[in-house]
Amino acid sequence: MQKVAGIGGLFFRSDDPDGLAAWYQTHLGIDTVPSSYDDTCWQQRAGSTVFAPFKRDTDYFGRSEQMWMVNFRVDDLDAMTEQLRAAGIAVTIDPQTYPNGRFARLYDPEGNPIELWQPNPAE
Repeated sequence: MQKVAGIGGLFFRSDDPDGLAAWYQTHLGIDTVPSSYDDTCWQQRAGSTVFAPFKRDTDYFGRSEQMWMVNFRVDDLDAMTEQLRAAGIAVTIDPQTYPNGRFARLYDPEGNPIELWQPNPAE
C-alpha cells in the first residue's frame, strides 16, 4: 500500500494572508510562500508528526468554532518562549512535562492556536 510521505503544506483562510505570513516568518522563522518556482519553500527537519482528529466538541483548541491547531516542534522551548515574549507575544508554558516532552501555547494575530512542542531527546 502506498502511504503519504509527510505534510506538504498547511492551508487556511486568513483576513490578512500577507500580514499573517509575515508574522509567522518574523516570530517563528517560517519562510513565506516563494514567489517563484525557482525559489525554495520553508524546509522542516524530519521528526515526529502527529495527525490527530479531535471530537468536534473539544475545548483543546480554544474557541468552539476553531477547526484546526498547528503544533510546531522546537529545540529549546524556554529560549523560544523568551524570544516570543520579548516581542510582546503571550505564551503559556504547560508546567507539566509529559513522557513525549514539553508544550507551550500561543495564538497568532488572528487568534489561531499554536502549540509549541519540545520533544524529549528520544523522540
